[in-house]
Amino acid sequence: MVVFGRPKGDRGSYKQWEEDNIPPQVVFEILSPGNRLKGMAHKLKFYERYGVEEYYIYDPDNPELIGWQRSGEAFEIIDEMNGWVSPHLGIRFQIISDNLEIFSPSGERFLTYVELAQLMEQERQRAEQERQRADEALSQLEQERQRYQALEALLRERGINPEQL
Repeated sequence: MVVFGRPKGDRGSYKQWEEDNIPPQVVFEILSPGNRLKGMAHKLKFYERYGVEEYYIYDPDNPELIGWQRSGEAFEIIDEMNGWVSPHLGIRFQIISDNLEIFSPSGERFLTYVELAQLMEQERQRAEQERQRADEALSQLEQERQRYQALEALLRERGINPEQL
């Protein structure tokens, strides 16, 4: 759900009557084995009755995106979802190679959870490599410090003050 005009916060559920009676402007539903189309039909009527302006249902198994937009007091189905731009969010929906892709208002494609996880793993690996490089540099620095101290000690053994060189 996307609700403009309400403060951000963690809510177990959105209770419109506790939110200054501001309805969600945009609602997304994802079909799953426990959340099928028949149940979504009931939700569609509920959201229509309570002022939602855009309602989208996505079936990842199909893949199919269905959308409705408020027109007066009722929802009207959006005839063509491929390339549709949400009036409230400015995001564009595109079905490419049987995958739903969503583009930001700037035209950049939002990453999938898999892609985000891959990026996070790559970043974790990069950070680990940088940590290892830093550890190696510190180790080399420590070796050089010990070498310097050994040379100083050798000079002092021979009666030479290294600080006067």
